[in-house]
Amino acid sequence: MSGLNASLGYFVAVVVFAASVRTLLRKWPRLSFMTEFASAFMLVACRLEVQTIVEVGEWAGGLGPDVTVTILFVVLLTHGVICGGATGNTNLVLLKFLQMDATTLPTLLAVAAQFLGAFLGLLAAGYYWGLELTDMHMIKNLMARECSTSLQVSLLHGFFTEFVCALIFHLIHLNLERRSALIQVPLIAVLLTFLSHTGRGYTSAYINPSLAYGLTFHCPGFTFTEYAVVYWLGSLTGMTLALLLYMGHIPRIFAKNLLYSQKTRFRVPKGDKGEKKKM
Repeated sequence: MSGLNASLGYFVAVVVFAASVRTLLRKWPRLSFMTEFASAFMLVACRLEVQTIVEVGEWAGGLGPDVTVTILFVVLLTHGVICGGATGNTNLVLLKFLQMDATTLPTLLAVAAQFLGAFLGLLAAGYYWGLELTDMHMIKNLMARECSTSLQVSLLHGFFTEFVCALIFHLIHLNLERRSALIQVPLIAVLLTFLSHTGRGYTSAYINPSLAYGLTFHCPGFTFTEYAVVYWLGSLTGMTLALLLYMGHIPRIFAKNLLYSQKTRFRVPKGDKGEKKKM
């Protein structure tokens, strides 16, 4: 339990930091893209600790899968509540760009902020492990240099896994966009938890380029390019296809609806048409 208590303190510290950054940034609207920095930092820093509990806690601390899944869900739910519209998900930022809800410069700045947040989240977690507050973290600190990659399958299999998971996630997310946050946030947390747990033996289904960068790109086993093909190209392709299936077109690329016919919402009665012709 001492390991979980230390992890709880770490989670609280990360959440307080992210919430403080978001509060400070409200005074400078021009720096609103930096909310993505805070969101990505919180997501990566917390997910790295969850990863530690999964990798070490289950065999060294006697924690069952039900505990680790619950912790992951609580982390994702807290992230959704605290960060709100700043998702820390590169694909969702690019999705807004493709929907023409965001322009080029803010999109690029938001993506850059996310990767910066992911990198600093990795550094923060590494520093925390280095303190070796518990046996679990001491073991993790020893394992940190030779961490195990999340990509447990071939590149093609990994690409397909991320593609399918991204397709499912974004189709559901697009359908929940106009829902109340009280409905959207818990459902998204449940969905991400389910996909992550299901994809654990494959790619861990990160469905987020900046998150994958912070969690597994530094681990040996694959090159940077190979990781990028699976976690960046795979999830981005799934997101793009989800948008195409949902809207019938991709507004940023072409306006014509390729999948769904545009029928008029109101029909004029035939009798009225005949009377108009006689007149």
